[in-house]
Amino acid sequence: MSEKERDQEAKWYVVHTYSGYENKVKANLEKMVENRGLQDLIFEIKVPMEEHIEVKDGKRRSVMRKIFPGYVIVKMVMTDESWYVIRNTRGVTGFVGPGSKPIPLTDEEIRKLGVEDIPVELKAEVGDNVRVISGPLENFIGVIEEIYPDKQKVRVSVSMFGRETPIDLDFDQIQKI
Repeated sequence: MSEKERDQEAKWYVVHTYSGYENKVKANLEKMVENRGLQDLIFEIKVPMEEHIEVKDGKRRSVMRKIFPGYVIVKMVMTDESWYVIRNTRGVTGFVGPGSKPIPLTDEEIRKLGVEDIPVELKAEVGDNVRVISGPLENFIGVIEEIYPDKQKVRVSVSMFGRETPIDLDFDQIQKI
């Protein structure tokens, strides 16, 4: 199997850990991947973090907090070996999914979690009628005027209060009618 095929077969899985062990699990897994030469099975291990502003003693400071305490997200090719290695890492309680069958995250979930930028494929062209499917203008209908593939955005002309108004939307906010 070529490297490209393996990379396409790799999916993101959610691993449940003891709370507070997320970074230890990440470090242990990275060490295990290196020691056992599993780079072609386990590609990336992430502990999603976000910045929070805390005010303490009148001082503002920025701290990084785990978005999902007790969880680590792993991009891997699911095989008996990779499953076994992760399952038997100290601090791991299991994969998220029914029984012993881990379920990979969908592209939409990956995008929403901000784990990886997966481009949205637009199945519409300039001049097509579209419905806005999310955001403040949900259910409005408009016509695509311009497409910006590098930004994953479209300019849609929507009729509001009796006149055409151009609005910029993300690819995943519209649906072709």
